Amino acid sequence: MTDLILETKKLTKEFLGFVAVNAVDLRVERGSIHALIGPNGAGKTTCFNLLTKFITPTSGEIFFNSQNITSAKPAQIARKGIIRSFQISAVFPNMTVLENVRIGLQREEGTSFHFWKSDASLDKLNDRARALLAEVDLLEFQDHITSSLPYGRKRALEIATTLAMEPELMLLDEPTQGMGHEDVDRVTRLIKKVSAGRTILIVEHNMNVISSIADRITVLARGTVLAEGDYATVSTNPAVMEAYMGTADAVLQGAHA
Repeated sequence: MTDLILETKKLTKEFLGFVAVNAVDLRVERGSIHALIGPNGAGKTTCFNLLTKFITPTSGEIFFNSQNITSAKPAQIARKGIIRSFQISAVFPNMTVLENVRIGLQREEGTSFHFWKSDASLDKLNDRARALLAEVDLLEFQDHITSSLPYGRKRALEIATTLAMEPELMLLDEPTQGMGHEDVDRVTRLIKKVSAGRTILIVEHNMNVISSIADRITVLARGTVLAEGDYATVSTNPAVMEAYMGTADAVLQGAHA
């Protein structure tokens, strides 16, 4: 039997009569990298917002570890271990890289509002923070002011602060958006590296990224599931190619939505 960490059943969201997400059945296997892709307006971000309860479903159900979380609040979702990268990674630009990760660790420990404590009392978190920075190849930047980091390194720091919350399921929303080729390659390798022993659900436009790291792909179009499977399966699906490129004869490899 498949070990599902996340499942949606007929998940639907309507906005004033417009159906943004329409009866979506999503099944994410534990330990996998599962990609959610589709053309602009397909409903990917709305789906993410439903899963993290930033918005409430019109109908349908959401299950996490077989538990119905459809009516849970965003803070409850986070405590259960579903962490979306930007939820806790709006990094503090005038603090050091190490301090940013340490704040993520404080939140996990429930000490996030103890800012009146001396820095010395937080030193016990430094070793854990440095281990996380090493995991995302940022240890050499630990004393740098965050605002001075290149864009790609800031996204790596976001992943580190997400990992500080010890997520059971990481939701990454277009982690390579706006990056140059070198940063895309670095962050792609980083996602693959940190996926070991974790589950990742990712929205990503870059097909080269998806083809290199995704175990399973769900394709959305106009709010409904158009296709599902591995990259070889979905990239040769005529309906998927038509949705992306306007023709079933197009080649999906390298295409951007």
